[in-house]
Amino acid sequence: MTQEAYTALIEDRRRTLRTQLEPILADSSRFVLEIGCGHGHFLTAYAGAHPDRVCIGLDLVEDRIQRACRKRDRARLSNLHFLQGEARLFLEVLPPAARLTALYALFPDPWPKLRHHKHRLIQPDFLRQTAAAATPDCRLYFRTDHEEYFASSRAIILAHPSWVLTDETWPFEYETVFQQRASSYQSLVAIPRRA
Repeated sequence: MTQEAYTALIEDRRRTLRTQLEPILADSSRFVLEIGCGHGHFLTAYAGAHPDRVCIGLDLVEDRIQRACRKRDRARLSNLHFLQGEARLFLEVLPPAARLTALYALFPDPWPKLRHHKHRLIQPDFLRQTAAAATPDCRLYFRTDHEEYFASSRAIILAHPSWVLTDETWPFEYETVFQQRASSYQSLVAIPRRA
C-alpha cells in the first residue's frame, strides 16, 4: 500500500468514526468506554446495570462488533453502542466536549514479543490522549493475565504525568471470556493526576 493510499484509508476511518459518534454523543458528552470490547459481554452487562450512562464499546474486528450489537439489541439497551475502530483514531476524533467518565481495558492483547511491544495499548501517548478526554473523576480500569504486561503497564502509568494509581476496588465485576480462561489475573485502577 502506498503512503497516499494509507493516508486516505486512515482519513476514511476517522470520518466514519466521527459520523458514528455524532448521534451517540448528541444528548450527553459524558461516556464510559471499553477498548477491545470483543463480543460485548462485559459492556452489555455494565450498560444494563447502569442505564443512565452512555456506554461505547470499541473493537477492531467487524465480526465481534456485529455479535456485540446483537447482544445489545436482545437486551434492548439504548444507552449502549458498539463501534469498529482503533483506540488511537477514536480518541483523535472525539468531539471537544466529549468526556470519558470510565475507561475499561480488559485483557488486551499483550503483544508478548519484544519487537511487538509498540503495539500494546498502555503506552505514554495513549495515556496522554485519554487524560485529555477524561473527567476529573474518571477511572482507568486495566486487567490482564499476562504478568509482564501488567508490570510494564503499571510502570508506564506510574511514570506518566497524567495518571496516578489508586488502591480503589474494582467497581463492577462481570466475568469476560478471557477472564474465564485465565488461571489468574491482575488489575489496576488509575485516576487523573490533579494539576
